[in-house]
Amino acid sequence: MTKKVLVLPGDGIGPEIVGQATRVLDALIENHGLDVTYESALVGGSSYDAHETPLTDEVLAQAKDADAILLGAVGGPKWEQYDISVRPEKALLKLRSELELFGNLRPAILYKQLADASSLKPELVSDLDVLIVRELTGGIYFGQPRGIRTLENGERQGFNTYVYSESEVERIAHVAFKAAMLRDKRVCSVDKANVLEATELWREVMERVSKEYPEVELTHMYVDNAAMQLVRAPKQFDVMVTGNMFGDILSDCAAMLTGSIGMLPSASLDANGKGMYEPIHGSAPDIAGQNKANPLATILSVSMLLRHSFGEGALADKIDQAVSTVLDQGYRTADIHTEGDTLVSTTEMGDAVLKALA
Repeated sequence: MTKKVLVLPGDGIGPEIVGQATRVLDALIENHGLDVTYESALVGGSSYDAHETPLTDEVLAQAKDADAILLGAVGGPKWEQYDISVRPEKALLKLRSELELFGNLRPAILYKQLADASSLKPELVSDLDVLIVRELTGGIYFGQPRGIRTLENGERQGFNTYVYSESEVERIAHVAFKAAMLRDKRVCSVDKANVLEATELWREVMERVSKEYPEVELTHMYVDNAAMQLVRAPKQFDVMVTGNMFGDILSDCAAMLTGSIGMLPSASLDANGKGMYEPIHGSAPDIAGQNKANPLATILSVSMLLRHSFGEGALADKIDQAVSTVLDQGYRTADIHTEGDTLVSTTEMGDAVLKALA
């Protein structure tokens, strides 16, 4: 049965990097028997410019109807002046919420060819392979009440609510433990249980769920220590699982250990494996339209899409190998370029991946 992908290029460098990713999809459809069709739609700032909303009802319906979603990036200074309720990032939050994409998988893998590009010494990051599992539809980003209010003394006060229910913690715990069973069978749960009651409950639930996975070693770490340990000795981790806000911060920190945030894909999954796939970097408006952006994270997001939503592990492996091949050949976009490498543009990197894929 033909699978449907909704492609949402978004803003900034989004259309450029997604353009290279869809070229990879086209090659797999034409030459490798992939039974997939895709259509594109506006999201984020580009959608606001056209429709005065970052996510139309029509595009949301398309997303619900699709078997998987490939997203570029949203946002930029152009839209920061608008009310927070209509900023581009609200489209992502609504998609995650409406599609119940609660489990975010963010691998931090250091390709051996990029060891010198990491911000840490090669011996600290060589063979780095960490998976951060981030809860995506709860926590302080969605908690109520929230807002800005005026106190009796006339001073304005901003407030947000950090809240998690047991069921929300349970389902992300299962995602983490199942992932660990396919890896090194170690889970580190990151919280702030010494000061936040919501994460005290988080820790209790993690302990309870862990009893269903006796082969997996569960440890706990406060988030401030986890951030320090990621830059001190990152290879101590296998799977890290944490809440929405902490996961947002730690996954970006881990990204820089790998040489460039432009190298890392991510998957946001529902309970049935339907997902939205995207690079973890932003829209990079400072280089948008200049053909400089690194498309590899978006191409690797296609690999995750095939692997997790479509069960096409062999084709996902082909993409992963093609990316490794172009790195072996010395091709680098500006974000990962060092002396002696071949500096290439966004489209030239796409060309190289397609050649390796062929």
